[in-house]
Amino acid sequence: MIEPAQWVEVRSPVVGLIERVHVARGQSIRRGELLVSIESSLELSAEQTARYKAQTVGAQQQAQAKVEVSRAKSQRMQALFDEEFVSGQARDDAQAEYQQAQSELLSAQENNRMAQLEHQQAKDQVQRRVLRSPFDGVVVEQYLYPGSLVDTGESKKPILKIAQTHPLVVRAVVPYRYYPKIKQGGGVHVLPEPPFNVGAVADIAARIQTVDRVIDPAAGTFGVHVSLDNGRQQLPGGIRCTLRIDGIDDLPARK
Repeated sequence: MIEPAQWVEVRSPVVGLIERVHVARGQSIRRGELLVSIESSLELSAEQTARYKAQTVGAQQQAQAKVEVSRAKSQRMQALFDEEFVSGQARDDAQAEYQQAQSELLSAQENNRMAQLEHQQAKDQVQRRVLRSPFDGVVVEQYLYPGSLVDTGESKKPILKIAQTHPLVVRAVVPYRYYPKIKQGGGVHVLPEPPFNVGAVADIAARIQTVDRVIDPAAGTFGVHVSLDNGRQQLPGGIRCTLRIDGIDDLPARK
């Protein structure tokens, strides 16, 4: 069989109302494509507030200006002290003022950095309410629709069921006597059943992805898995095929 590489039930990581389902049953999807939007007005408002805080630099600029003024003052007081025009106390006060200004600048920089991290956290909260496809594939089933309440957890009803159709996977069962001749990375030819055996997909060269390390003693067979490139989505999943393994001429055709 030529089968999808995996099946995934799309669930929400957060509780909320479905705002929009952007795909329909039977539709092809690409990795990263938007599938479902969960209502997120509150999270968007929080993200805008956090972005504004992250962009404000008034306190940091004020602290920087204070550092420059206090540094110049400290340098002047040191020069006057060296010439014995001011007391040591006046010089020490100017140096302390400069050190305090530096501490205030550091605090302002830390607050700005914290605001940036809070903005990133708010953005992540918004992104958790936008569900995207983890692979190239097809929408197999839709279970929930806009307005439905979604909840978290494997026991909850999924929103969509999707199948990965790029790459596809061919699973074949081979008699155990051929085990020494079949290696991971070996060449094979995949011949899909009619009416799919036309054009570029009539005879597809591929490589063995995995070979089972355990033989079924009852049947005297072992499994071979082949990864099949399907970037152009020319083949559907769930069809039969014949698998020809390079270097083995007497291998019977298996479905």
